[in-house]
Amino acid sequence: MGEIDNHHHNHQSSPPVQAPPVGPPPPNFGFSMGPTWNPAEQLLQLNYCIYSNPSWPQAILLAFQHYIVMLGTTVMIANTLVPSMGGVHGDKARVIQTLLFMSGVNTLLQTWFGSRLPTVMGPSFAFILPVFSTINDYTDETFSSGHERFIHTIRTIQGSLIVSSFINIFLGYSRVWGNLTRFFSPIIIVPVVCVVGLGLFARGFPMVASCIQIGLPMLILLVITQQYLKHLVPVAHHVLEKFALLICIAVVWAFAAILTVAGAYNTAKVPTQMSCRTDRAYLMSTAPWIKVPYPFQWGTPIFKASHVFGMMGAALVSSAESTGTFFAAARLSGATPPPAHVLSRSIGLQGISMLIEGLFGSVVGTTASVENVGLLGLTHIGSRRVVQISCAFMIFFAIFGKFGAFFASIPVSIFAAIYCVLYGIVAAVGISMIQFANNNSMRNMYVLGLAFFLGISIPQYFVMNSAPDGHGPVRTNAGWFNDILNTIFSSPPTVAIIVGTILDNTLEAKHTVTDRGLPWWVPFQVRKGDVRNEEFYRFPLRLTEYIPNRFR
Repeated sequence: MGEIDNHHHNHQSSPPVQAPPVGPPPPNFGFSMGPTWNPAEQLLQLNYCIYSNPSWPQAILLAFQHYIVMLGTTVMIANTLVPSMGGVHGDKARVIQTLLFMSGVNTLLQTWFGSRLPTVMGPSFAFILPVFSTINDYTDETFSSGHERFIHTIRTIQGSLIVSSFINIFLGYSRVWGNLTRFFSPIIIVPVVCVVGLGLFARGFPMVASCIQIGLPMLILLVITQQYLKHLVPVAHHVLEKFALLICIAVVWAFAAILTVAGAYNTAKVPTQMSCRTDRAYLMSTAPWIKVPYPFQWGTPIFKASHVFGMMGAALVSSAESTGTFFAAARLSGATPPPAHVLSRSIGLQGISMLIEGLFGSVVGTTASVENVGLLGLTHIGSRRVVQISCAFMIFFAIFGKFGAFFASIPVSIFAAIYCVLYGIVAAVGISMIQFANNNSMRNMYVLGLAFFLGISIPQYFVMNSAPDGHGPVRTNAGWFNDILNTIFSSPPTVAIIVGTILDNTLEAKHTVTDRGLPWWVPFQVRKGDVRNEEFYRFPLRLTEYIPNRFR
């Protein structure tokens, strides 16, 4: 309009422009199509938010449900790594016990002194590539037995975890990570949280299809029971909404046991039997009745520089994955987005947890469990206390091995069916964050689309071009360099953070502050920018008064 006014001012001889005839205002097509929805900072359908708690009986059952959900990833990692390391079924049982024990301890630490969000800290697949690199280095060496090779390999993993843990400790407690997250906006958070869920698609239906006779019924039964049946049977609405997952697991697990006993898989191929049968885990017969994990249980750690660098890449990736998961957990628990100082201390504490894992002899480090965050959305319960109670189950079943082995024998395809639902919920949470920015901006669409697509496409390229022994597409003469790049670019959240942060902060950044959602976003990133930050993220029992500012 400014240019038109000046144009008329400079050309006085031009005939005056006639005003348009007075008439009815143009129709509002938005209202003719139906109502529009205002942005909502908190989800109103939550039954319990981060600091509200269900009754103790409900809380205990919900906590057990969290334990069952995280158990699937624990078993998958042990099944993937231990045989390649030369370990036997007894070694696998002890590895699972150690992973469970460390998950329980680290979850307690994170919910007390870290993010304070209801997030389970479970074993991370980000460490698979550097662990396989360590395994490959010992393939050609001579050992008296496979068990000796297993012990030597896990001691080397211990040393790598101990050294690489200082990366996260430094990033967190020096506040470098928090300062990095200050460059975030809703435009970056959307693709990061989305690919946190969608990037795990390989653990969804592809693993369901490994035993379709069990996995597909589990997926269909869970959807029908948890979403449809609760509306058809109003009396059982709350029970089905909260505990449908446990009910479905019990039913399908029993069905799998019947098929196993009936001999349905006697003539099936070995991979099918491993996925379908309930008696092929060999954990019940080899797990000890009572075994408390302790520091250096496998022996003295072995430190090798070539392996440490690859593990450092995995430490960076686990930080990126946890960051995306924390934002999803905050949304599903009714909390504000975690401020920069909270993200810093949570990543720093994650480094301390990795150090402890190295001392106790875990095969991988931990990260925030995506599937357990999805469970918050499935049950509509974001209570922090429920997750803290689940730590008791993790530690109990880690110590009493026979009982833990019983539940660890659930077929993997059942877990995969559950993950199809839970990962999808987390991805949808990421999509919901776009409401706080201008989703009609073509500039925002460009950033979102490229960060989202490359966040899926680049890691898929690295996965498809990785050999079974862990060697990725980056193959230079420096093995440590290969491990770092292959690990970083195999992680969807890490790639999405890199692409999204660069584009969003360099592409017309100063002129699109409002479109990017920064007026809404920035107050949450400052310690006292929003009064609710202190309410959700302060330390328990007035510990803030005794903890130095750097560690708050």
